[in-house]
Amino acid sequence: MSAPQAHLESLPRSVQLLMALGLIALIAFPFAGQDFYTQMVTRMMILAIFAMSLDLLQGITGLVSLGHAAFFGLAGYVLAFMSPADAGASWLITLPLAMLGSGLAALVIGFFVVRTQGIYFIMVTMAFAQMMYFLFFDNKGLGGSDGLYINVRPAALGLDLENKWVLYYFTLVCLFITYRFLRSLLWSPFGRTLNGIRLNEHRTQALGYDSFKYKLTAFTLAGALAGLAGYLWAAQSGYVNPELMGFHMSAHAIMMVILGGMGNVAGALIGAFGFELFLHFFKDLPKVGEFDLGKHWQLWMGTLIVVVVIIAPQGLMGLLRPRKQDD
Repeated sequence: MSAPQAHLESLPRSVQLLMALGLIALIAFPFAGQDFYTQMVTRMMILAIFAMSLDLLQGITGLVSLGHAAFFGLAGYVLAFMSPADAGASWLITLPLAMLGSGLAALVIGFFVVRTQGIYFIMVTMAFAQMMYFLFFDNKGLGGSDGLYINVRPAALGLDLENKWVLYYFTLVCLFITYRFLRSLLWSPFGRTLNGIRLNEHRTQALGYDSFKYKLTAFTLAGALAGLAGYLWAAQSGYVNPELMGFHMSAHAIMMVILGGMGNVAGALIGAFGFELFLHFFKDLPKVGEFDLGKHWQLWMGTLIVVVVIIAPQGLMGLLRPRKQDD
């Protein structure tokens, strides 16, 4: 019998080649695409960062969170509050503060939620996210249901994010750094311990590891990285509202991670791009008689996720791995 494959295994050459070609395509894309498509791909890269941050929890540590969007939206609000009405804030200052704010919120919330397990963890994370959602939704001083506008995008060190090309490549650099950081983290002793907690927490504790501290650290780090994505989202859209903290954003990230394949970061990256491409494809479907296929894109997207889960339990990444014969 063949040994079960670990989530932290080396990426197959086919996946490595795909990732390299994808990076080259992203670097060259603005020179070939129109502004609309450049902005669309920028959005995909932002969501890929968001998905990778969730994969650290869901795929590596085994913690399924339905409240991850709270940290995503919070960072956007930090940028909105720190942006002057008639000038752009410095991303050199606001970006670290936004990530720090999301990380601190994750630390406080995680102190309570990582003590729970299974369905209780899922429900408690969603409860905290809903609390944050209604805190901003019902408070006019925080923007209320109308949200807040960012009139001028951040700029510093000669990089003005008001320029769509600058924002695109700034996001691409953030995506690359996040991916490399998480891949290195997964092969570190810390990442190995998180994987051990996912596989068998009791055995990991018996070996002397404090699983609470490791899970809390992972929860905090994932929140800070979600804050990075939320900051970039706010910088691109120029607008934030409580919906960024809503359940649908967390569910969006979960589906991206499931579609790509959990536990190796690359799967979340592929899943984010794949999910958004399928999303745009389904929305652009034509009418067939009186039935508008594009209007019911949620039906087709849900069907796709179900099919992927049944046919490829390891997601799109699983389809790219070469099959190994049993010994």
